[in-house]
Amino acid sequence: MADDLGWNDVGFHGNNVISTPNIDALAYSGVILNNYYVQPLCTPSRSAFLTGMYPIHTGLQDLVIRAAAPYGLPLNYTLFPHYLKGLGYSTRIVGKWHLGNFRKEYTPTFRDFDSHYGYWTGVIDYFNYTYAYEPNGYSGYDFRRNFKIEYPKIGTYATDLLTEESVKIINEHDPSKPLFLYLAQLAPHVGNPGARLQAPEEVIQRFSYIEDKDRRVYAAMLWKLDESVGRVTKALQDNNMLDNSIIVFTTDNGGGSGEQQGSASTNWPLRGSKGTVYEGGVRGSAFVWSSLLNDPGRVSMEMMHITDWFPTLYHAIGGSESVLPKMDGMNVWNSIQGNSPSPRNEFVININPIFNLAGIRVDDWKLFYNPIDLPTQEPKFNSWFGPSERNFPRNNCSCSKWNDFKDVKNSLAGRTVQKLMPNIFKNIHKIRKNAEVLCTEVPENATATCNDPSNPCLFNVASDPCEYFDVSKSHPAIVKLLLNRLQFYNSTAIPPGNKPEDPRANPIFWNNTWINWFDYLDQNSYLLWLRK
Repeated sequence: MADDLGWNDVGFHGNNVISTPNIDALAYSGVILNNYYVQPLCTPSRSAFLTGMYPIHTGLQDLVIRAAAPYGLPLNYTLFPHYLKGLGYSTRIVGKWHLGNFRKEYTPTFRDFDSHYGYWTGVIDYFNYTYAYEPNGYSGYDFRRNFKIEYPKIGTYATDLLTEESVKIINEHDPSKPLFLYLAQLAPHVGNPGARLQAPEEVIQRFSYIEDKDRRVYAAMLWKLDESVGRVTKALQDNNMLDNSIIVFTTDNGGGSGEQQGSASTNWPLRGSKGTVYEGGVRGSAFVWSSLLNDPGRVSMEMMHITDWFPTLYHAIGGSESVLPKMDGMNVWNSIQGNSPSPRNEFVININPIFNLAGIRVDDWKLFYNPIDLPTQEPKFNSWFGPSERNFPRNNCSCSKWNDFKDVKNSLAGRTVQKLMPNIFKNIHKIRKNAEVLCTEVPENATATCNDPSNPCLFNVASDPCEYFDVSKSHPAIVKLLLNRLQFYNSTAIPPGNKPEDPRANPIFWNNTWINWFDYLDQNSYLLWLRK
């Protein structure tokens, strides 16, 4: 799972400047999911992935879990790894958690993961592994192996740390036994304030042809993410596991704009950014690769939501859905594996009563209201932002379009998959063209805002994927239908579980480290912690 990856931050969606050859190699030889949706922000998406439930049903529909907030993904939800363990799987998580850490019961190894190597909070510095929360000034170290604090060599790039751990897990795993590896990479999420975009200098130099400095560093961050995908793919092959593996690549939400957290991603040509319910915030870059696919090398336009991974993957590995709890996710494996119609025709984008935000998709229609008083909903985040990076001078880079995709074919992942599928890249040009979303230039009369709950916007995202024209006035019956569906889902929602931040979580009290502070308060063990 990539973090804050923009729609236009990968080559397989048509970018001619960014270089993601390993990611592209798996996408072109798998099934690209072009009608796939995630949640607008990190915590909601990760909870949906692991529970199969809409965030409105877990109380995580409002923003994200802050490091000092005493709540988490409710314990009455049994997570995906629990059911995998019932099928004999080893369950490992590497990287980001972001589903609560105020008590140990909310952390990964207490929620059916056999091991965790990474961080509990929402983001860390790429080189010193601290998380600094700007509004309240709290800052502390956050890196662990299982439940204990881990101290890697300071200065080792975090993306590499997570990659190396993943490769180590694969190398040491008994290939006769099943493995679930949830690699939740830091990249390309921004780092802490003051050092938002971070990458090794030698990698940044690879992209000297990109004039914009921030975009140049961001391209290097993506390169390291892409390298990670290649190394993990090769490790699976080296250990005779690739031929019987399912690789899922997904972002947790759309990319943030340049003025939003200091990111340099692009969702072009989609509208909006991370945190919004416009397509740029919730239409996710994703694909599935597996030798189990009946018709690999294609683009799927079948509807899928991030809640669907739980029942879909469980079915794909032979699990009986009868043992699973009732959930919002649907089994879409037949759609992915055999290109049959998806059983899904609608999903809730989100309903956030705190900010009076809501949205729903039914068939090709999308209805929502997206108020501008939410911090991430300012007009500049609801617009269209680039760059498009389509018409880049041919002589300035070695990008896929200009080298007949040799970089893709010769990448670590590309060479690896060709050993299993020798002719898989024969239609690569066609696949890439089918995966692009094409829109005209933004018209002058494009709908400016959708911030009025009493007059929600309606878009046909099949014919208008860039959300130029609100057609609610000309389709009142459809508006009524979708509002009724939205009201139904709202009647099933539980209140947001957000709690105010607890000043006792401040790492200054805990050896400058983010910890499960509530456990020590309950045990009156504050001094015990300090003496450890």
